[in-house]
Amino acid sequence: MQVYVELALAENFCMDFTLLVCAKFITKNRCGFLRLALVSVAAACLAVVFPLIPLSGLWAQILKIVTGLAIAAAAGRFSRFMQYIKFAAAFMGLSFLLGGALIAIFSLAGVEYSFAQGYMLSSVPVGIPLFFALLLVLLCRALAKKIAARRSAEVECEIFLGGKSIKQKGFFDSGNRVYSGGCPVSVISAAAACAITDVTAITESVKVSTVAGSRRMKVFTADKIVIYNGGTPHTIKCVKIGISPRLITRAVLHPDLAEEEGNV
Repeated sequence: MQVYVELALAENFCMDFTLLVCAKFITKNRCGFLRLALVSVAAACLAVVFPLIPLSGLWAQILKIVTGLAIAAAAGRFSRFMQYIKFAAAFMGLSFLLGGALIAIFSLAGVEYSFAQGYMLSSVPVGIPLFFALLLVLLCRALAKKIAARRSAEVECEIFLGGKSIKQKGFFDSGNRVYSGGCPVSVISAAAACAITDVTAITESVKVSTVAGSRRMKVFTADKIVIYNGGTPHTIKCVKIGISPRLITRAVLHPDLAEEEGNV
């Protein structure tokens, strides 16, 4: 089977990028798409070079696993080692599942394929249509978020900490991309925070950008937050709450909380 370098690079890039994005969504990793694209370029170049390495059998499989772990380490953003384990497991698991599925499909369809140092090459560039299918899904997801943001109504929420609680009117802000220790941060006013915690004793903080420039925002972990959306209460435990460095009248809820609603 003849394989062109340009096609092999394109297919491996598309395949790696698709798998990394899927791992990002599964583990809710906060790595950016540009980072994933750059890692996918490097991974595609390595995949093309691997067939030239004189390894086979067990050593080829070990090299494949080590390379996959290295790709996961470079692609994701981690504040804890367990986050890396989850991301790497998702990436490697998806790779093995897709590889097995492709072998079965190629065998049934009579498509020519071969193995090179643990990497499967085929006469059908499967990764390319998968890549464009992923782009279509991401586009639809972005459009759905914009439509949902325009139609989003104000919600009631109640924040609990140490036996105290405070009710707030709030809204899900798709522009809120604040994280602390890999966890999404919702934002409330300083006055609201003072009602349930000693603000002066808070040591955790994150750097945020405002119209006045960059500054630090204090962050504490609430026991739970109850969001009343359409009259139905949704409870989410151990939620990061930031204290706004400027005056706000409503709670700015992180969009990730909308995906976690219902987790008790």
